Amino acid sequence: MSSNSHSHDHHDENFIQKYIFSVDHKVIGIQYGITSLLFLLFGFSLMAIMRWQLAYPDTEIPIVGFLFGESGTLASEQYNSLGAMHGTIMIFLGIVPLAVGAFGNYLVPLQIGAVDMAFPKLNAASYWTYFVGGVIMISSFFMPEGAARSGWTSYPPLSIFENGQTIWLISMIFLITSSLLGSMNIIVTIVQLRVPGLTWMRLPLFVWAQFVTSFLLVLAFPPLEAAAVLQLMDRVAGTSFFLPSGLVMSGEIVDVAGSGSPLLWQHLFWFLAHPEVYVLILPALGIVGEILANNTRKPIWGFKSIIYSMVFLGFCSFIVWAHHMFLTGMGQAMSAFFQTTTMIISIPSVIILTSYFLSLWGGSIRFNTPMLFALAFLPMFGIGGLTGLPLGLAASDIYLHDTYYVIGHFHYVVAPGTIFALFAGIYYWFPKITGKKMNEMLGKLHFWPSLIFMNGIFMPMFIQGLAGVSRRLADGGVSYAHASGVLHLNEFMTTSAFLLGIAQIPFIINIIMSLFSGEKAGRNPWNATTVEWASPSPPLPHVNFDSDIVVHHSSYEYSVPDAKKDFLLQTEK
Repeated sequence: MSSNSHSHDHHDENFIQKYIFSVDHKVIGIQYGITSLLFLLFGFSLMAIMRWQLAYPDTEIPIVGFLFGESGTLASEQYNSLGAMHGTIMIFLGIVPLAVGAFGNYLVPLQIGAVDMAFPKLNAASYWTYFVGGVIMISSFFMPEGAARSGWTSYPPLSIFENGQTIWLISMIFLITSSLLGSMNIIVTIVQLRVPGLTWMRLPLFVWAQFVTSFLLVLAFPPLEAAAVLQLMDRVAGTSFFLPSGLVMSGEIVDVAGSGSPLLWQHLFWFLAHPEVYVLILPALGIVGEILANNTRKPIWGFKSIIYSMVFLGFCSFIVWAHHMFLTGMGQAMSAFFQTTTMIISIPSVIILTSYFLSLWGGSIRFNTPMLFALAFLPMFGIGGLTGLPLGLAASDIYLHDTYYVIGHFHYVVAPGTIFALFAGIYYWFPKITGKKMNEMLGKLHFWPSLIFMNGIFMPMFIQGLAGVSRRLADGGVSYAHASGVLHLNEFMTTSAFLLGIAQIPFIINIIMSLFSGEKAGRNPWNATTVEWASPSPPLPHVNFDSDIVVHHSSYEYSVPDAKKDFLLQTEK
């Protein structure tokens, strides 16, 4: 069917149909993008307040102190709330919707030559379910009992008796449903809607990454959704799925039916939450692959190895979850199994990272803004991955568990890792989405301080963790005698966090300026090879392409010997 055969179906749309309740995958992708970036900003602000409290315990918080009572200081319960909400908002409302909802929605149909997603209305439903879930989550700050404060893991029995958790659980049910709708849509789109000639091994790395990620979401989220419903029943309907018999609270035995298991929640939670790490990192790896190939002007080294590693990562991520639970008293046989699988899962990550490093060898590298963010991603993700290995071995994890070392490890994977890759993606595809180029100088002004201050926040956490400072302490560890030698680092990390916030201003200015007065971009401003660059910039509403698309080549035909130019678009004969 010709792409143009749809072009007259949508002429009479009004503003609300076109931009608010749209079923066009590009508009939905932009909706996801804007919403998730706002949530990331909000989640970052919560972190900044927590960091102030850690550096200067019980001193008045500047600017926003009045929100926390007359004294303007942060009580321990409020600190716990901010910690729980920061984790939840950053992951479930920020990074996953940006990586899968925004990038996946916008780019997957374009990269496979499709006119839209397989189920456009389901796509819109996915966004609006996410939006409602986000509104419910934020509304908990304005409830009489306040926001959730049992950590982003919501461990029972604390989470069943603690205030604010009901709203959190209802919101999570909405967010999980949204992810399930969106990921099913992506899977069907990739399987069914590829244009002629686009075989599996001609798909770009980004599409492969979204494909594996969607499978992770479809398989890992249902157990957590079921668990969230069961915990909600424990809170509001008097059941005891996660409440044991003989539970004592404030010196009195709690009147519950009992015979539930708090450990069951941990298993169900981590069965999702470990694959969730790969839900964050796989789209990032896909974006980085696209940008590295384009800016080294050569094919990705070990292309098939990377794809096989991504698929293996996906499978393997389901059999490592209990390395978060070595301290729960599991038997040696179980412990040995999860230690072994944790070591095995590091192998595909190393293969992908090595392939990317080798892809740089002999390339004529262009150091533009997307490339800088993609290059920074490689060592940052490397640090994040390598620091995770001691946590995968029970002997070292016993000492490091629940210390700042864990926070340092996780954040290196997610903040300078995943978020840097997402920034790279925004700079790289912005000309395609808007038809305007972004300012390179402002881009570099955003990159260098961000790189420095990201490390300034998270590197000292390893030092504090190795010294034994526990996480989730509202005073930053002042009451710990053994931690006194490393507590001065809190001020350094807090200063870095505020400077990191300032470093994002050039990015915001760049987006707004480029939208209104940016240099006009052609169809293919980066001289790239994948299918999306065959469409106009921005792509046509609802149809994407202005001619029929047929694919003739593999994804990264750069610097082909004897060719007239250094790139060959997949759609060129």
